[in-house]
Amino acid sequence: MSEEIKTPAANTAAPVAARPARPYMAKKRFESRRKVCKVCAEKIENVDYKNFQFVKSFTMESGKILSRRITGTCAKHQRQITKAIKRDRNLAILPYSLPKK
Repeated sequence: MSEEIKTPAANTAAPVAARPARPYMAKKRFESRRKVCKVCAEKIENVDYKNFQFVKSFTMESGKILSRRITGTCAKHQRQITKAIKRDRNLAILPYSLPKK
């Protein structure tokens, strides 16, 4: 008598794709792109105070200097930008602050 050995049918189903484990977060947090230094990207070696339109883009409307964290500039160029802004203010190219309305 020949008896056939029957295997369980559990292995015949298609494999289930494993999801990546997220231990405690239900949704993935928003990841912002890393800010790139505007001066390095344009390959400017030295920030010149005479280029006041470029230097002005690193100040607020009120006249304050924007920080590295906001603009994304590297430390070397932030120092050059700060020096150029202060020179422009001293030469009256850029205002120290705008008058209140």
